[in-house]
Amino acid sequence: MMSTTMPRSPPRHFTDSRSVAERRCLLLVVEGVNDIEFLRRISRMLHRRDASLPDLEELERNGQMIFLPFGGGNVAAWATRLEPLGCRELHIYDREVGAETRYRIATAKQVDARSNCRAFVMAKRSLENYLHPQALQLAGGIDLPFGDHDSVAELVARERFTGEEPFVDWDALSRRAKKRLGNLAKRWLNRQVVEAMTPKLLSERDPDGEVIRWMQIVAAMTR
Repeated sequence: MMSTTMPRSPPRHFTDSRSVAERRCLLLVVEGVNDIEFLRRISRMLHRRDASLPDLEELERNGQMIFLPFGGGNVAAWATRLEPLGCRELHIYDREVGAETRYRIATAKQVDARSNCRAFVMAKRSLENYLHPQALQLAGGIDLPFGDHDSVAELVARERFTGEEPFVDWDALSRRAKKRLGNLAKRWLNRQVVEAMTPKLLSERDPDGEVIRWMQIVAAMTR
């Protein structure tokens, strides 16, 4: 006897005509968790002013984007490491200083040569350099000018952690102690200070619109 049961429709992933790479989310490759915290907060601030720019945390919740911190070290190893996944990739690297900058520029070119992938080496040393000194003043009462290639975390560590009683001689501290205090400063900068940023302050620190350009590319790659 012939069955009258209608065959079930095939699962959507069998009928979707888009390629695997088009269906998979964007991998946003950055150096570490502090970069993630900065970008989440700065994108939320920009999204409030301009809805065409993405809120990265919202993209994460919707499964459209995943942050991938590579933890520093050999950045060149990440030029093709994620290629077998077939995902779209956006890499944003700290500029750093000296020979390391050249390595990062070369790696970014390798990433750019791959399909559905983009990479940028910041014009400034790190994301903390895109903060405005006025944001430091608002967040912690610190009056601390700095340039595009200064180690902002070290400057803040010196100011915040050695400038009050009991006074500490920064140069007398061990390398381990300096690193620990620098990490505390980075955490504060990329969480509390970035919350004090406004579109106006960002435009003053980033007149070429690098950060907004990254957000525009994220928007285009997650459509």
